[in-house]
Amino acid sequence: MKREEKGAIIEELTDKFQRIPFFYITEANGMTVAETNNLRRMCFERGIEYKVVKNSFIKKALETLDTDFTPFNETVLHGQSAVMFHPENGKAPAQLIKEFRRTNDKLQLKAASIDYSLFIGADQLDTLISLKSKQELIGEIIGLLQSPAKNVISALQGGGNKLAGILKTLSEREEAA
Repeated sequence: MKREEKGAIIEELTDKFQRIPFFYITEANGMTVAETNNLRRMCFERGIEYKVVKNSFIKKALETLDTDFTPFNETVLHGQSAVMFHPENGKAPAQLIKEFRRTNDKLQLKAASIDYSLFIGADQLDTLISLKSKQELIGEIIGLLQSPAKNVISALQGGGNKLAGILKTLSEREEAA
């Protein structure tokens, strides 16, 4: 591979790491062609880009970013590596990895970066799946903010009905007396 080609790959990776705040580094040693094709098909169907890349290219691309990715150097960037990108959902690749591992345990999570927070090791998979997306958090906050207003309105409506009932009862008593 020529120096220009290597530079183009590193530049493309750097651009993706800067634009997409969610990426996963995986290892898929020992997978057959059919298994790899199945994984790629699943990624394509879910909008996840799956790219096998040399560790040295990943390392050089990460060095250009403002975030400190040096913990990846010691434990993550060795052996075969592939990078998964999803532009909108930080947990979509984790869900795919978990689903794929139900039938094939050769796919391993090495590390992930979610909004530049680092998760290293396969044991982080369940943590990554349980993370809430920005939209989910916003929805929860809006729900929490609306809840007190709904309670006040229902209390006022309930209190108004009670007051009307009491007034009606009192007026009926006066008429009867």
